Amino acid sequence: MTLESIPIWISLVGNFGFPIAITVYLFVRFERKLDDLEKVILELSSVIRNLKK
Repeated sequence: MTLESIPIWISLVGNFGFPIAITVYLFVRFERKLDDLEKVILELSSVIRNLKK
């Protein structure tokens, strides 16, 4: 890497770094929501199973 290529790297990080960080953040939040949804669905199936008895 030469001194002439440093502005190019800074530009690339500026253009792509922020969208990548936002995407990772949203995926992590979405994964937590899916885990919560899975727990609720399992709990609901247990309640329905108990109602049938």
